Parts: sequence; C-alpha cells; structure tokens
Amino acid sequence: MRLTELFSKKFVVTSEIGPPKGWQIEKCLQEAEHLKGKVDAINVTDNQSSVMRFGSLATCHFLKDRGIEPVYQVVCRDRNRIALQSDILSAAAFGIENLLLLTGDHTKLGDHPQAKPVFDLDSVSLIYAVKKLEEGQDLAGNKLESEPPKFSIGAVVSPCSDPVEPQLIKMEKKVKAGAQFFQTQAVYETDKFVKFMEKAKQFGVPVMAGIVVLKSVGMARYMNENVAGVYVPDNLIEELKKDKEKTKSGQTGIEIAAKLIKELKPYCQGVHIMPLGWDDKVPKIIELAGLS
Repeated sequence: MRLTELFSKKFVVTSEIGPPKGWQIEKCLQEAEHLKGKVDAINVTDNQSSVMRFGSLATCHFLKDRGIEPVYQVVCRDRNRIALQSDILSAAAFGIENLLLLTGDHTKLGDHPQAKPVFDLDSVSLIYAVKKLEEGQDLAGNKLESEPPKFSIGAVVSPCSDPVEPQLIKMEKKVKAGAQFFQTQAVYETDKFVKFMEKAKQFGVPVMAGIVVLKSVGMARYMNENVAGVYVPDNLIEELKKDKEKTKSGQTGIEIAAKLIKELKPYCQGVHIMPLGWDDKVPKIIELAGLS
C-alpha cells in the first residue's frame, strides 16, 4: 500500500533495515520479519554512508515477496539518469509502491573513497524524473510503453538545522517537483522541530519525524561533531551516562526514543524509527510510545 493513502487514516510508523555486505541476506530479511505487522513499511537503505552493500531494489523485492511493505531508497550518487529511471521502472514491475529519493553522501565518506561519484541528478531532479515517469514520459520526453507507474514519492529534510531556512527552501522545491511525504533527519530537540513544523505546514505534505535510537554516549557525541543538522542535548547525554549497563542493554535508548515520539506526535503525521542494527528494539519502542 502507498504510504500517502495511510496518512489521512492513521499516525504512520516506518522503520528501516540496511542490506548486508554480502549476498546472503536471510538474516536481514529475518530482522525485517520481526517488524512485520508492527510498522506500516520498512525503508531499505541504498549503499548507506557510501558503503558498498547488497542492493536496495533486490532487498525490497524479497520483502514484498514476504508480505512486507518496503520503501525503496534511491540515491543519485551511483547511477546516471538512465540507470535511475530504469531502476524506478523495475521497482514498479516488482510491485514496489513507496520511494524515498535522496542525493546521497559523497563517495569520499565511504569504503571506496576512490570511486567516481555520479550525481547526474540530485534529489529534486530525481523527484521530477519520477513524476515524468508517472505521466508516461522519461526525462528526455520519450513516451513510455503501456501504463505509467504510480508511486508514493518521499523525500528527506533536516528540521533541526541552524539556520533552518535553506532546508525550508529545498523542501519547497521538492514539493513543487512532486514530493508527497517527508521523512526527517534524526530529531532530539523537540522545540526546534515544533518551530520547523509551524513553518513547514504551508507546504501541505505529511512529515514523519526521524528517530535514531541512541546506543551510547560516544555515538551521541559523534553525531554532535559530525552529522549536520543533528544535535543531542546534554540532558540526553547525561541520561545515557547515568547507568552504563542499562545503556549497554539498549534500555536507555529505547526509553529516550519512546519519550521523543510522545513529545513529537502532536506535531507530525508519523515517525520513522532508525534502529541502526537494533531492529529487535523497535517493537518495545513502539509499545512504550503508545503506538501499538
């Protein structure tokens, strides 16, 4: 089911998995099985952080076969416009209905820093390309054979960036290009998110707040120093410090994530939980947040 059909009916919850660095993906699919029936859809990352992995499209196809609704993440870093459009059409043939379209991290940040980045399109022009396909034409204006594909088109935004205005300008461009819903970068500052949503509501599209589960003090500090638009406040870092065993077991991260969801829920249309390998913690987060 397309996510855009759900937003008017319920508070939408998605999570995500990252394919393995290898071709045997049964373990990854089993992790997704744990989330079946507990979330509305599962994002599959596309060579996340520029690290070469098993393909997002093939993983989405396997999820679909198991009755799990996938969100096919597509980045512009590794393919030109011909390959991107070809993969989007392939997704339609596999019955994949939800897309999340991103520009993607530069290759210098990953495990193949010598790789040549493509970036023939960026996130805005890729959204436009998908809209053209939905209208029955490719990006060059050539007519598609048979029925055009139909997707729920997602994009990303960073609501806690400082300043936030460039994010709002980019968000408006994505909406005008055809974006129908947004999943955000990790949110730990509720007040900033609320102010962002007051400005973003003019665009009239659903926004899902991003929740990254905190695993350790070191992870929080790393994000503060290296991830643009994300800041973990001191009070949350102190909470992680308080009981090392509880933090190590994941309980502190679960409680923080659930608390954030409760605070953010009145201001958005859904949440996107990014467990970063702690997929087994997601059901507990959903339960504690009162979403089950």
